[in-house]
Amino acid sequence: MTAVIENENNVSPTPPDKPDDGVFATLRESPRAVRALLFGGFISRLAAFIQIYLVLFMTDRGFSATQAGLALGVYGAGAVVGSLAGGSLSDRLGARAVTLISMGGSALLIVSILYAPSYAMILAAVFAVSTVGQFYRPAAQTMLTELTPRHRVVMITAMYRLGLNLGMTAAPLIGAALLSVSYNALFWGEAAAALIFGGIVMFALPKRAPRAARAAAKAAAEAQEAPGEGRGGYLAVFADWRYSMYLVAMLLTSVVYCQYTATLPLDISAAGISLWWYGAAVSLNGLIVITCELAMTKVVQKWPIRLTALLGLGLVSVGYAIYAISPLPIWFMLGTLVWTLSEIIGGPTTFAYPALAGPERLRGRYIGAMQSVFGLGTAIGPVIGTLVWFQVGRSVWLWAALLSAIATVAGLIGMRDPNKTDESRTATASAT
Repeated sequence: MTAVIENENNVSPTPPDKPDDGVFATLRESPRAVRALLFGGFISRLAAFIQIYLVLFMTDRGFSATQAGLALGVYGAGAVVGSLAGGSLSDRLGARAVTLISMGGSALLIVSILYAPSYAMILAAVFAVSTVGQFYRPAAQTMLTELTPRHRVVMITAMYRLGLNLGMTAAPLIGAALLSVSYNALFWGEAAAALIFGGIVMFALPKRAPRAARAAAKAAAEAQEAPGEGRGGYLAVFADWRYSMYLVAMLLTSVVYCQYTATLPLDISAAGISLWWYGAAVSLNGLIVITCELAMTKVVQKWPIRLTALLGLGLVSVGYAIYAISPLPIWFMLGTLVWTLSEIIGGPTTFAYPALAGPERLRGRYIGAMQSVFGLGTAIGPVIGTLVWFQVGRSVWLWAALLSAIATVAGLIGMRDPNKTDESRTATASAT
């Protein structure tokens, strides 16, 4: 039965002797559903206008800056909840169904923000939009993993990240064009993009396997699990102590990483340096990630996973420590270059890792747990960073480097070779 399912999805169960894991070969040999998800991810970020323009929308409606900031915080909280819920729903309902729910539901909820009659109703709508709209992220990564040969998951993840980055780069410009018409055009535009993504999913993604096949696959997966791994839900995820260490690493890394959006402009401005250098540093990061990550992934996907984790997490610490040397443009640019290298070296591997690390029946939850803690770090990181900067000044970069170093150690402890983990599970099942 397993062979039939793999054939329907055009998935090769084992890699060829000398696989071509390059960008074009991977894309060319991927099934239609994978290419559809890559394109859909790009569309979803291309029209991600609400988070960018929510504060402006709220102040335009007459709300205070504090109220607008709270709405943005509510949006971030919804993203964390949505990642957890999306991971659980993906394991229960299947990635296709969850993505359809996410896109259809968010399209309706996005428009509802325009017509909410009170501040409380707007906050409720914003939270619902963020939560439901985030369901698809664990679901998409789950299906990408299920439809992709294991030796190409990291490269496919890099392609998915590229689509998200390209969409996020263009979204502010497209949003500004729609905003020049009206906020109605902005919100309806994002809702239309969600429906387009939903249409792509409906016609391009495979339905779940028949119930009998799912039951057989679930039984086989459970038979391969070691004793004590039979718990369900997120309790089973957090019972995996090594994976919990990986989650700690992702949380701390995201707290540090996002300081370039919050603390860095404050530090540059306080040093009396033109904010042009801040724009240059951010542009340098975006240019390198978009143009170099796929090429770098072709090389690093063959490295031992701990080497990738060491460089991918450790260079964040080095980059932010460089900021502490002196408030001169050269150090800001050099530090940005170093932590950008960490992103293109380790980003695809660390983001693909959850889909490879856990048992198949919990794949969505493993992915959802990672995405939620990363989102949590991104939400609280700017608040923590700015508070520390106001207290200790430029020493904030040394604290950031130390926190990132701790994250690196946690990542090295938590990340193990997924292939060896599978072999261990199989050996344990055979012994019992």
